[in-house]
Amino acid sequence: AELLTWGRRKNEPGQLPNGGWARLESIRAGRWDRWQPKPVRLQLINFMEKDIHDVSHWFNLTQGQWIQGLVARDKQELRVYVVTITPEMPDAIHERWPRIMT
Repeated sequence: AELLTWGRRKNEPGQLPNGGWARLESIRAGRWDRWQPKPVRLQLINFMEKDIHDVSHWFNLTQGQWIQGLVARDKQELRVYVVTITPEMPDAIHERWPRIMT
């Protein structure tokens, strides 16, 4: 296991994309190719998302589940991003959701 910085904040130095998420559609469309993306498993117990009222909610992963991540590289800079998908639920309050894998 290796510890990497999650995403890049607007005020941080570096050339990798701002934010902490990578949309699956943009990965498949090749928009991440210049950063040599490598898929990784994010072995998490739970994760937090905010609702439309900016209230935080925690979601548990079950045994065997993990979240897909992407490691991006620019020269010596390495950062990890959470791969996201568009939620399948018609009443979803989020426009993107972590890609949960089994």
